[in-house]
Amino acid sequence: MDSESPKPVGNTPEWSVSDLSGALKRTLEDAFGFVRVRGEISGYRGPVGSGHVYFSLKDTNAKIDAVIWKGVFGRLKTKPQEGLEVIATGKITTFAGKSSYQIIIDSIEPAGIGALMALLEERRKRLAAEGLFAEERKQLIPYLPRVIGVVTSPTGAVIRDILHRLEDRFPRHVLVWPVRVQGETSAAEVAAAIAGFNALPEGGRIPRPDVIIVARGGGSLEDLMGFNEEIVVRATAASLIPLVSAVGHETDVTLIDHAADLRAPTPTGAAEKVVPVRAELMSLVADLSRRQAGAMRRLSDRRRSDLRALARALPGPEAVLSGPRQRLDLAATRLAPALARNARVHEQQLALASQRLARQSPLARLAGFSARLDGLSKRLLAGRDALLRAQRERVGRAFERVADLDQRAARALARSVAQRGERLPAIEARLARAFAQLVARRRDRLRSSTSLLASLGPEAVLARGYALVRDDAGMLVREIGQARPGQALSVQVGDGRFGVVVAGSGEGPPRSSRPPRRNMPKAGQGDLF
Repeated sequence: MDSESPKPVGNTPEWSVSDLSGALKRTLEDAFGFVRVRGEISGYRGPVGSGHVYFSLKDTNAKIDAVIWKGVFGRLKTKPQEGLEVIATGKITTFAGKSSYQIIIDSIEPAGIGALMALLEERRKRLAAEGLFAEERKQLIPYLPRVIGVVTSPTGAVIRDILHRLEDRFPRHVLVWPVRVQGETSAAEVAAAIAGFNALPEGGRIPRPDVIIVARGGGSLEDLMGFNEEIVVRATAASLIPLVSAVGHETDVTLIDHAADLRAPTPTGAAEKVVPVRAELMSLVADLSRRQAGAMRRLSDRRRSDLRALARALPGPEAVLSGPRQRLDLAATRLAPALARNARVHEQQLALASQRLARQSPLARLAGFSARLDGLSKRLLAGRDALLRAQRERVGRAFERVADLDQRAARALARSVAQRGERLPAIEARLARAFAQLVARRRDRLRSSTSLLASLGPEAVLARGYALVRDDAGMLVREIGQARPGQALSVQVGDGRFGVVVAGSGEGPPRSSRPPRRNMPKAGQGDLF
């Protein structure tokens, strides 16, 4: 053993590892307590599964571990970002599992205006890369909105300036959504207000705004940080209602200004941009009305002069009607001869149709059918007789052949002949039944044709009281003008014919004291056809 090594002191107490770690922890916490540490965030990966956040703070010469518990992280106004220089406030403690010391952070703020501006610039570039600031996404502001929604503090001077300016220019219905415009909850309230205005239904109890104004007075960069938060920018870009940003003074620029459809330098300027001046608008409308009235008068005068010029070029009524009048007179002179020719043509066509109808009368067709039926019956009987004779001859020839054959063939032939002889009466009976059925069907058809002829023929019509009048040539008399005084006519009624002589001057039959028979046809009545 080396003689120069230190010798153990007999009265030095022994520490366990846990005791030593606990003593160091108490000493460190008692000596420092709460501290403010400035450094650059390193190794930030976001919350872990438990919701806690672990990273490091470093400068050029040293590094310290940092922890943010889940509950504290949700309340932070400035969230950690990799490479961001911050001032962290918290408590120094140790972690026995790694034999290291660390800071438990309670709050974080950017280290100076430069760091805050760098944070905003990095956020602006990231949101711009997503297209939230693109010009093609921006909407047009309505020229004269009916309802204006204002997102601002209800107690500040901003809302009064907006209302006074709207009252001076063009009074409109204003809906105010009260929010905090500064503090940790301002960003969430502004985003909720924008989404709430967009959620109002069309035609609901609360009118939906036609334009939204997000307004706040001037302030420092830290005061305006609520309007630089990502939640506000995304709500502005997602708004379906056109949105005007009026945050701070003219020199103040926030991220909501890039996402809004229109940026106003001040809240008063926003009121001027959303409504026109009523007096100027009324003057413009009056001027346009005067110009329209003058244009209408000039157009009316020009159309009136054009109409007079066209009227002078038009022909007079006599010149317009002379040609049609002459054509009408010519057509009137041609109408009577044309009607007479047309009547003669139709009379000839009627005579030809009557001749064809007489040739195709039901009686003639029925006679033809009866003759055909008789011929078919005779042919059927003759065919039956011929078939029977042929069968008898074949049977006779078979018997003659049986006599010439040997005994065995004779017996076979006899059996065959006997079978055929047995079948012959059955065939004869079937033929007789078929013939009887055919005759019955033909007789039924003849009977139905006869009844149809009786119902449709002229005799049935005459039996109902009508009469046919014919002259000595057998032609039907259809009009009074065809009968001459003293002319002999033949009248056919339902049960026969009788002759009559036309008396008088052809104006009608002479009066008689006897009452007319009820079944006689009236004078001048035509025939059925």
